[in-house]
Amino acid sequence: MDAVNTYFEKGALLVIADLLSLITVTSCLVIKVPQINTIRQNQSSKGISVFGLCLELFSYTVMISYNYSSGYDFLSYMEYPVLLLQEYALIYYAFKYQDLLGIRTQIVAVLYMIIATLIYLKLFPIIILTFLVPFCTPIGATSKVLQLLAILRTKDASSVSRTTWALSAFTNMTRIYTVYVQSHDWMLLSNFLISTFLSASVFAAACVYKKKAKKA
Repeated sequence: MDAVNTYFEKGALLVIADLLSLITVTSCLVIKVPQINTIRQNQSSKGISVFGLCLELFSYTVMISYNYSSGYDFLSYMEYPVLLLQEYALIYYAFKYQDLLGIRTQIVAVLYMIIATLIYLKLFPIIILTFLVPFCTPIGATSKVLQLLAILRTKDASSVSRTTWALSAFTNMTRIYTVYVQSHDWMLLSNFLISTFLSASVFAAACVYKKKAKKA
């Protein structure tokens, strides 16, 4: 009981931030599953930007590494490990149905795992991560813009999951609040503000072109 009272003494804003963090993490447990299932069921990744997925992977990797190396509260970035695992599966299926699983892809994957291991062991210079974090905003934004352009170019959103993008917009929006309350890290805030807008844009485009496909 004392522990509960002590917890609530930290203030309503932080308690709400923790609650939103839990909701965000819970949503992220399944956020990309609808997209993965859509590609598997269609056996096609038409309308999916693989380059955009790679940029998104880079952004997720840098953000989780920066938060981890900076010693931030794990609950404030707990969704990133979950998103990362789902991103691996999503990239695999997107690459598979676009015939991109070759030797070059395997070599890049091995190099990626080596760097990720160094970061986990805290042998990777944090100064490099600090330098890369500001680039995550334009890189993450670019990945979403590429996905948006892929839908607009093909006028086909049959392989794009609206549920995934709706959840993406929602979880990014909740993080705006939690980051502001818990760390006031403006680099992270700017990233989530832009991500919320672009995820909502991709969701809107997917809704428009799925309806058109059904009418056709």
